[in-house]
Amino acid sequence: MTLVAIGINHKTASVALREKVAFGPDILDEALKSLASASKTNEAVIVSTCNRTELYTNNVDAEQAIHWLSEFHNLDEAELRSCIYLHQGEKAVQHLLRVSAGLDSLVLGEPQILGQIKKSYSDAKAVGTVSHTIDRLFQHTFKVAKQIRTDTDIGASAVSVAFAAVNLARHIFEDLGSAKVLLIGAGETIELVARHLGEQGATDLIVANRTLSRAEGMADEFGAKAITLAQIPDHLPTADIVISSTAAPLPILGKGMVATALKKRRQQAMLLVDIAVPRDIEAEVGELENAYLYTVDDLQGIVQKNMANRLEAAEQAEAIASAQAHDFVEWLRGLDSVDTIRQFRSQSEAVKKEALVAALNKLQQGSDAEAVLTELANKLTNKLIHAPTQSLSKAARAGDLESLEILRRALGINDN
Repeated sequence: MTLVAIGINHKTASVALREKVAFGPDILDEALKSLASASKTNEAVIVSTCNRTELYTNNVDAEQAIHWLSEFHNLDEAELRSCIYLHQGEKAVQHLLRVSAGLDSLVLGEPQILGQIKKSYSDAKAVGTVSHTIDRLFQHTFKVAKQIRTDTDIGASAVSVAFAAVNLARHIFEDLGSAKVLLIGAGETIELVARHLGEQGATDLIVANRTLSRAEGMADEFGAKAITLAQIPDHLPTADIVISSTAAPLPILGKGMVATALKKRRQQAMLLVDIAVPRDIEAEVGELENAYLYTVDDLQGIVQKNMANRLEAAEQAEAIASAQAHDFVEWLRGLDSVDTIRQFRSQSEAVKKEALVAALNKLQQGSDAEAVLTELANKLTNKLIHAPTQSLSKAARAGDLESLEILRRALGINDN
């Protein structure tokens, strides 16, 4: 059996091509059935995310799979081939393990990909294109991904400014669920901050933006309240955490505004995180008692340190993925040996049965028992050693000493 993995990702293909090769929910079922029909075991899983599209199949010609992908999406095969990577056997297993552990992701160690792969497996199983080998492969993958998360620090440290900001807040406020958060801005960075905050249990959010409609759009998604920048002074005193990222040319929060808010808070501490360039919060705010100001430079230092930690953890994760890929392929080879042993036993049983039936018939006809038994032993021996004898002779004539030695060991031939 040969496992095959082919695909394109953010390293090998442009966004434009990745969009063309993507499999949306409306075509996924049809694609899985079509791809699986090319496999001798009718097995296929398709992983399709914004950063990658990958096909996992068993007992299918790799060239045929590449041709299928280009034909299904009506793409120029030469253009597609220039961006495709292909892995077979143990390399295919190792690739899937690496992808699931976040070792092949845009952000090293990100955890979202494992959930996406689990969904891809579930989708394929629902369609009926997951059988014994692929099922075992993906179950093994989920187990190894969990082991890597448990045994290494691959996902323990924040490696984006947005995540670092939320991680910082989580360390200062043990329970983000009880903290009031003011987010200033409504761009991608603040949206990512809001997403991370939600994952950490924060529910009391206010989104402030120059354009109210933009703030309302984000607020609706995260169950937050929307306000304009002009309304910030009214809401700042209630904020335990302020995270700001706008494109404003001048600071939005000045020392005076924050000082006034702190008085109204009766000097209750406030965490302010400025991840904008140029700054959204005046540097002098950091001089205020009970105002804890962190800038993008502070967070970048954290991110760089954490990235170094992840790179170190990635080396451990790579070793685990490599060893576990080897273990899986050994199991797979074991399946082949089981089939071979079963065939050998069945064949030997057939030879025994044929010889035994002939001997019993002769005994019933009154033939001499000793002669019948001698003939049975001779015929049984000759039939059982015929194929091995031919193989030994062929290897000896060809001077194939390696095959000859393998046959000797398999037959239990001992020089002594």
